[in-house]
Amino acid sequence: MQANTSNTLETEVLVAGGGPCGLMLANELGRRGIRCLIVDSKPGTAFNPQANATQARTMEHYRRHGFAQEVRTQGLPADHPTDIAYLTRFAGIELARLRLPTAGAAPEAIKHMSGSWSAAELPHRVSQKFVEVVLREHAQSWPCIDLRYGWQLQSFQDTSHGIEATVQPVGGTEEQAVHVRAAYMVGADGARSMVRAQLGISWEGATGFKRNFMGGRMLAVYLRAPDFYKYNPNDRAWMYVVVNPQLRAFIMSVDGQGEMAFHIQMKDDEATEALTEADARYWFNQAYGKSYRDATGHDMAIEILSMATWTAGHALVAQRFQEGRVFLGGDAAHLFTPTGGLGYNTAVEDAVNLGWKLAHVLRGAAPASLLDTYAYERKLLATRNTGYARRLADSVGLFDADPHLEDDTPEGVAARALADEYLNGHVRREFNIPGITFGGRYDGSPIIVTDGTSPPADEPNVYIPSACPGGRPPHAWLPDGTSLYDHFNFEWTLLVLGEPQALSAQPFETAAAALGLDLKVVHQAGAELPALYQAPMALIRPDQIVAWRGDGTQEASSILRQAVGL
Repeated sequence: MQANTSNTLETEVLVAGGGPCGLMLANELGRRGIRCLIVDSKPGTAFNPQANATQARTMEHYRRHGFAQEVRTQGLPADHPTDIAYLTRFAGIELARLRLPTAGAAPEAIKHMSGSWSAAELPHRVSQKFVEVVLREHAQSWPCIDLRYGWQLQSFQDTSHGIEATVQPVGGTEEQAVHVRAAYMVGADGARSMVRAQLGISWEGATGFKRNFMGGRMLAVYLRAPDFYKYNPNDRAWMYVVVNPQLRAFIMSVDGQGEMAFHIQMKDDEATEALTEADARYWFNQAYGKSYRDATGHDMAIEILSMATWTAGHALVAQRFQEGRVFLGGDAAHLFTPTGGLGYNTAVEDAVNLGWKLAHVLRGAAPASLLDTYAYERKLLATRNTGYARRLADSVGLFDADPHLEDDTPEGVAARALADEYLNGHVRREFNIPGITFGGRYDGSPIIVTDGTSPPADEPNVYIPSACPGGRPPHAWLPDGTSLYDHFNFEWTLLVLGEPQALSAQPFETAAAALGLDLKVVHQAGAELPALYQAPMALIRPDQIVAWRGDGTQEASSILRQAVGL
């Protein structure tokens, strides 16, 4: 970044917000040499453990950048279970459990999976606070990225020539303010987005859902409980969910040692705002159960690191994701109830989608109209994903805990048997979601070259690999042990499948050179991939979406021109 003597800073993209969306966008732009200023009013990356599940598709994007394994080493120890368990209390009677591979086992486990889980990466259970550190470190490694925590966007104006904005340190004086000129701006500044508010963009969708769980006011407590595992008779898990007639809560391990993120559904919204640390300790011990207190006569000792309230029950999408030269992403564009862990992951894909398009336009490889496809494609996915999160919240939140659930009686045994059946079904509905993870599509987008075929049905718990243009490319592990995705270009990839003599890639290479596109041709022999892709050729976008498939090289120029919005 260069500021002149009049305290004006010239950049190409100004980003308000340094959370997952803003940081991933910084990495997308930084790798492409696009000058970018990111400001965030927080003093640094997140302190509280917010989103706690990085889905497999997000991990594939981290792999594309080369830091998936670095992310996988964060959070829980490599051998810590990543199971999700449902219990009457954290140390009570187990009702259901989904066992999943540990972080250490995941890279090898995925190589032996197929069908719905044919992928380069498995999900990773890790707090967003750790992921943000990795994203920040890599973003700051690019010379063209200026990342400023403790700074805030004061004002902005979209002119016919670009963005005119003012940023300054939080609590700073007007003398410290910096005038910023940028070609484009992105509001990734959270649920209470100043950018969205100034643009006058309101929400669509639904909110205010009331449920037994995941609907209404929630108390969130970041705490340290060193004895949590010591006195718990149940197998270790990553996430414990309490289901009983008295309360509904969940807790996730942050570090596998004793740091925990505890959330409990509160029944009185107004009273929730006045809760004290003593209240938080009371509710934690109620959720934990009697095992510890029976042994010592005292409640479990916990250290409260922070506490806050939040509202579950949102399924909201911004009316528009773009206004002129200004774009919205992340929580500024969509608000989720966190069932399924879809909010943060949707935010990362916003950045992946927008990043390559901004770079292409700024470098003259595509017209400005290409940027209009961001709003179309990402609103489509945000509406889909918030809908899925709402259905998952209904699945767990509308379940009624039988009054006899904890009783040592025949009625209690019967109640637990019913809960076992239902919750074992639910945990797989919410946490085994390859269809949601991999099945998002951009059908109807003007930069997708359709081939007249229809994609498989969009089902949350089943994913059928398909190269039908508009979706994720089918994945395969190659004979040398590498992922097919590892051979893709960071920008454009032309897959040529089967015998290399059958079709020439030259028309695509010539057309790409004429358009100034970075295209890599990847030849893969054998019969498996042509059958998987149902075509001998496929054009893969920079965000790893199939833009076209077929065998007509004579149309190479028109295919590439449509794919970049010409």
